Amino acid sequence: MSHPDPTGPADQGGIAHRRMPMTGRDPREHGRVSTPLELLFDLTFVVAVGTAASQFAEMVAEGHPGKAVVAFALAMFAISVAWISFSWFASAFGTDDWLYRALTMVQMMGVVVFALGLPAMFHSVEEGGSLELRAMVIGYVVMRIAMVLQWWRAARESPSFHAVGTANIRWTVIAQAGWIVVGFAHLPLVAVFVAFVVLAVLELVLPVLTQGSAGGTPWHPHHVAERYGLFAIITLGEGVVGTVASSGDLLGGGDGTHWTGNAIAVVVAGVGLTFGMWWVYFTTPLGDILVHRRGRGYLFGYGHIPLFMGIAAAGAGLHVAGLHLEHHTRIGEVAVVLSLALPVGVYLLMVYLLHTLLLSAADRFHLLLISLTLAVLAVAVLLSAAGVATAVCLLVVMLAPFVTVIGYETVGHRHQRRMLRDLAAR
Repeated sequence: MSHPDPTGPADQGGIAHRRMPMTGRDPREHGRVSTPLELLFDLTFVVAVGTAASQFAEMVAEGHPGKAVVAFALAMFAISVAWISFSWFASAFGTDDWLYRALTMVQMMGVVVFALGLPAMFHSVEEGGSLELRAMVIGYVVMRIAMVLQWWRAARESPSFHAVGTANIRWTVIAQAGWIVVGFAHLPLVAVFVAFVVLAVLELVLPVLTQGSAGGTPWHPHHVAERYGLFAIITLGEGVVGTVASSGDLLGGGDGTHWTGNAIAVVVAGVGLTFGMWWVYFTTPLGDILVHRRGRGYLFGYGHIPLFMGIAAAGAGLHVAGLHLEHHTRIGEVAVVLSLALPVGVYLLMVYLLHTLLLSAADRFHLLLISLTLAVLAVAVLLSAAGVATAVCLLVVMLAPFVTVIGYETVGHRHQRRMLRDLAAR
């Protein structure tokens, strides 16, 4: 963490967080870790991810899984892009002075406004007709005003990064202008979704247009990897929230101590699944890989979007399971199990895919592990189709990430060390 230097500017008559030249951080800085400001910034995204997951779970439970997936994908894409934009800039140019802090606060306000607009967007997708994006777009405008000012400062104070800064400003303004049109122009629904796809592609290629595969700024590989790990933990928190939401009404008695078998199964499955997913993510030393594969920064950064979606959707799936066990859903048992098994499968597939692409090396042992993992998830769905209790099926889904955990702890860690040695030797 960064703390004020007791012998710094405050003791010299200045203010503690005086303006510092935004000349770019040292990408080889020793001991670089997340700052308290970055952790505070992440808390606003806890609200955004939580709102999206809750709305998703409720729509699935009401029997609208297709529309729920569309709205959830839209929400998580927007959340991820906003977080990625700040985090990579902070890794490259964070000064932690008073102006940087003030502009970060403005971005946090924008995230909150964006999160407040999520329920209206989900409701509009469920109802059909027009897509309600106005509050979300306003939130993005607030965030991007602050982000453009940050880039303007970097372009002005860092001559070597002037071109990157001005390119980011130009393309960010163009993309945001497009979102304003989509949000406020009352276009037909088909036109809105076409425009959304076009603008989403623009958002994805924006780093390539401005800095060349995210390699044009002095971002720190270990710092970026830590930031993504922390955001993964934030998103995994939805698994805990989903567990609590699932088990709360299953407790019996006036003091809530008369637990049913379903309540116990939900708690074990929810916490166990969340823990297993956490373990799987942190088996790979992503910071060490990025040190040697800096050119894969773009792949690493944006390849995490479906991974984050899978994590958050798994938490929502636990919530759906709880609603079903409380008889508050309009979907069958198989659909309930699928609402958890599918996002868990997406998450685990993305972990393996990112590992393979970042290292540019395939491992037959990984193929075995992911095959066994998918088999476990398939068994859970088949058991549900055969009439086995939903609580039991949830426990089977919980086992899926532990296939990877056991494989890594027994054999896989040696394979990974060999891959890392080969990578360092290139």
